[in-house]
Amino acid sequence: MPRRRSSTERLATTKAVVADMHASDQAAEERANREREERSRLPLSQIQLRHTDTRELSSKHVEALAESITHLGLLEPLVVDKTGRLLAGGHRLAALKLLQERQPKNFESWFADGIPVRVLNIDAEVETERALAIEVAENEQRRDYTPAEVRTLADRLRRAGYVERAGRPARGEKALKPALQVIIGKSWHQVHRYLNVEKQKTLASARVSKAEHHLIKAATELKAWLAQPEKQRQTEPKKALANNLPQLLELIKKVLDESKG
Repeated sequence: MPRRRSSTERLATTKAVVADMHASDQAAEERANREREERSRLPLSQIQLRHTDTRELSSKHVEALAESITHLGLLEPLVVDKTGRLLAGGHRLAALKLLQERQPKNFESWFADGIPVRVLNIDAEVETERALAIEVAENEQRRDYTPAEVRTLADRLRRAGYVERAGRPARGEKALKPALQVIIGKSWHQVHRYLNVEKQKTLASARVSKAEHHLIKAATELKAWLAQPEKQRQTEPKKALANNLPQLLELIKKVLDESKG
C-alpha cells in the first residue's frame, strides 16, 4: 500500500502546482503584451492590402462610407500589422482613398496627421492564418453603438444635410437611416428603433403633460365650486362633497408635485 503523504508534502505539492499555474499565466500575459495593439497614425499611402486579401468590396458601401467620413471623420481606426498591411477595414480604406481623390481638402482637414490605425505586432505575410483569424474576429467584434451614441451621430448627420423621411429620398437628398446603417453596421429596423426611443419618450412625456393639464383644470374648477356660498350647498350630497374636497385637492397637489420631481 502506498504511503500516505503528510500535510507538509501535500502543501508543497499544492504550492508547486500554483507556481506552475502562475508561470503559465505570466507566459500568456507576456505573449499578449507582445501582441498588444499600438494606436498610431499612418499616411494613407503606407497602408497596403495583404497579398492574400481576396475580400470583395461593395462600391455602394464604399460610397456611403466616404460620404459619412466627410462629415464625421473616421469613427473606427483601421487595423494593420507591424508593416502597415491591412488586417481589418477594407471598406473604410477604400472610402478613405475615394475621399482623398474626390475631396482632397476635406480629406486633409480630417487626416493631416495621418489615418488612425491600430497596429498589431504580427507580420500578415508570414502569419497568414493569424491574419485571417484577426480579420474574422475584428468583423465579428465590431463595436456596438448605444442608442444615445446613434442619436448623436444622427444629429451630426442632420446638421450636415441628411434627411429622415418615409419612402425614397428626393433627387439630391441624402437619406439619414441608410447612412447610419453603413456607419454602425446594423439593420434598418435596428436604426429605426434606436432613433425612435427618444420620440417615444417625448410622446410619453406629452401624454403625461396632457393628463397633468386635466388635473390642474379639475382642481381649479373644484376650488371655484368650493368657494361658493354655503347656502348653495345645502343638500346632503353637496355637503358630503364639500367635506371631502379638501382631501381630494391635497391628493391632486401631491400627484402634480410628483410629476415635477
